[in-house]
Amino acid sequence: MLRIITLNLNGIRSAWNKGVLPWLAAQSAEVICLQEIKAQDSDLTDEMKGPDGLNAYYHLAEKKGYSGVGLWCRRKPDVVRAGLGDAQFDAEGRYLRADFGSLSVISLYLPSGSSSPERQAAKFRFMDIFYPHLLELANSGRDIVVCGDWNIAHQEIDLKNWKGNRKNSGFLPEERAWVSRVLTEGGWKDVYRQLHPESTDESYTWWSNRGQAWAKNVGWRIDYQLASPALAGTARSASVYKARRFSDHAPLLVDYDYAL
Repeated sequence: MLRIITLNLNGIRSAWNKGVLPWLAAQSAEVICLQEIKAQDSDLTDEMKGPDGLNAYYHLAEKKGYSGVGLWCRRKPDVVRAGLGDAQFDAEGRYLRADFGSLSVISLYLPSGSSSPERQAAKFRFMDIFYPHLLELANSGRDIVVCGDWNIAHQEIDLKNWKGNRKNSGFLPEERAWVSRVLTEGGWKDVYRQLHPESTDESYTWWSNRGQAWAKNVGWRIDYQLASPALAGTARSASVYKARRFSDHAPLLVDYDYAL
């Protein structure tokens, strides 16, 4: 079995203080994909750089307290690649890939556009850059899973208050259509939705800190594992862990019947 977990930490130091390391270490995951590290190398402790026998890799943002992605791998990867070759987004630390034989696992933090029109424009530019890369990956012949915070709820069943968010970043028609293209033209499979095709409040992975979103489960499903078809076909279970909170996001766990 190959267990892969993805989690937006909303700050590795904050999540660390909430006990994320012992929980993750106990899950027997082969690969853990992390987003929104919000730290620079000098901020990381020795334990963060080598957590509990795992091989840790990071692509951190140049800006302090911002973005950044990571991969924790039980087995040492053959190759680790950081960035997409775009100066702006690579400086923000949004993409990290590890290869194990014919398998590639990618930790992705797609930009949010909610803070300003300028950031929404940057989000659209990232999507324009990332789409052909996704096509290239899909045609590579490798088994690939792209895990992370995509900052887009794809369908109405992917968020509680869809009617009130139709004009908001994360649920804009253009964003949703882009995800549809990734899944149809790109051939990628949304593993959680493949295993759980019906609407369910258990699918949400993010809750706003405003109001009582968590208490009322007014959530969004914006964290995904999108896999190549052959790999997706081996997925046996997918679940969102909500018994404890380490972040404003919840961990998404997927078990694949796949030998690493």
